Amino acid sequence: MADDLSNLTASDAAAKIAAGVTSSVELTQACLDRIATLDPTVQAFIHLDPEHAIAQARESDEWRRSGKPIGPLHGVPVGIKDIVDTADYPTECGSAFLAGRRPRNDATLVAKLRAAGAVIIGKTVTTEFAYFTPGKTRNPHDAKRTPGGSSSGTAAAVAAGMVPLAIGSQTNGSIIRPAAFCGVFAIKPSHGVVSRAGVLPLSRTLDHMGPFARTIEDLALALDAIAGYDPADPDTRPLAPRNFRQVATESFGLDPRLAFIKTPVWEKADAEAREALEELVQELGEVCFPYDLPEHYAAAWEAHRAVMAAEMAFNLGKLNDQGGDKISQRFHDLIAEGRQISATRYLDAVTLGRTLRGSIEDLFQQECSAIITLSAPGVAPEGTATGNPVFNSLWTLMGLPAINLPLLQSEGGMPIGVQLIGAPGDDARLLRTANWLMRKLA
Repeated sequence: MADDLSNLTASDAAAKIAAGVTSSVELTQACLDRIATLDPTVQAFIHLDPEHAIAQARESDEWRRSGKPIGPLHGVPVGIKDIVDTADYPTECGSAFLAGRRPRNDATLVAKLRAAGAVIIGKTVTTEFAYFTPGKTRNPHDAKRTPGGSSSGTAAAVAAGMVPLAIGSQTNGSIIRPAAFCGVFAIKPSHGVVSRAGVLPLSRTLDHMGPFARTIEDLALALDAIAGYDPADPDTRPLAPRNFRQVATESFGLDPRLAFIKTPVWEKADAEAREALEELVQELGEVCFPYDLPEHYAAAWEAHRAVMAAEMAFNLGKLNDQGGDKISQRFHDLIAEGRQISATRYLDAVTLGRTLRGSIEDLFQQECSAIITLSAPGVAPEGTATGNPVFNSLWTLMGLPAINLPLLQSEGGMPIGVQLIGAPGDDARLLRTANWLMRKLA
């Protein structure tokens, strides 16, 4: 029974709790039992308090039994990446320098999750300051391999069945790449859809927050809870609420069209991954067509690096200087690099991102519903290095919504991710397209 409960999707779990078929305490305990069994090997969690998690679940059950209105995630356990502030757990950002840091307040997205009824079960491992120095987490499919980064524990916790839902972040490839390596669904929403207030700021231009889950419907359910305007994040906008879950599960009147874009970095992908995606594209037939990006898109990768390094030096330079030898040399080097970037180079890079974003809108308006490409160069590498985000940088620079779909496998059975990218701000339609694609290939 406990194993059955821990395997529930977030949507199914919320429905069963709302109907009284199961309780939040039973579900949370099932997740804790699975964590106790698997986490000694996977090591997805950095902060976990089972008694506190059960206390939250018990309060959720008492609230439901009282007849009071409940939220869409009522009683559902959720893991939170350890760069996101939580008032009841430490937030150490994967850094020895910030060991023991205890925020006073929840980040906006955590407050929204609690308002939706979620149980915050614990904090998941991140790489140091959500950059490249890895944490302790291993890939649930093969402990010799990385889970990716920087949302290492988030992806691994969902992939191992420890939680039905977890939150990560992306500044380069930190949602899509670990989701691909661990074989789970995840979405990097459009820039500004989810507030970053109370989250470690790396890059205002590039930072995105998003959920990992077992289904596309669960991603939409999570976005319904955490998306929206927040005056504490100036990049969110006061727009009418979106019903992501409703749109994601709707049927298309006509089949969507997909643009297959290899990008200028196609040769960086493993031959097995390239061949697998090309076979899938052939299987899709007329609904998928090849599209070559104009040559000036090749400058995006260098531009992304310039924006990321400069803004991380601005946001985290003081912390880096204070941390001394408690901070990795790799991070020190990034801050030094960022400080050497001229204002002209930085502004040129930011402007290029905006220009590319504007120019690609014509493709979405006239020719396709979504772009299809690889999520990562191949399967998760062996060792501790978190992998190459080269297939994510372009879409992150432009702030476009992107989804990882666990559609492919290597000959050895490791996940190979397929990435769908949507038009800016059109996250709900992208979710619906992804749902259509999963059904078509089922």
